[in-house]
Amino acid sequence: MVLLALIAEEPSYGYEMVDKLQKKGLELVSEGSIYPLLSRLQKKGYIVGYFVESASGPPRKYYRIERSGQEQLAGWSDEWNRLSAGVGEVLDGRSGGNHD
Repeated sequence: MVLLALIAEEPSYGYEMVDKLQKKGLELVSEGSIYPLLSRLQKKGYIVGYFVESASGPPRKYYRIERSGQEQLAGWSDEWNRLSAGVGEVLDGRSGGNHD
């Protein structure tokens, strides 16, 4: 979901996505962990990859979101908002005593 959200903001390449996610507090994300996810998102037709020449080295593979990816992102975002609201209610509702 977060990869789709980043790509929806602007087309990006792998290392750039890792850097953006780490700057947003997701330090455990690495290039090795996102490439399999990008491959799955591409196979599902949510994103498309394309190469752009780089002045500092080999061409970089950028990814952009497709219409189906935008639709999937909207669904996942709704799901996440419901889930996080429910978790927030449970955590905010805790008071002294039994925490079962």
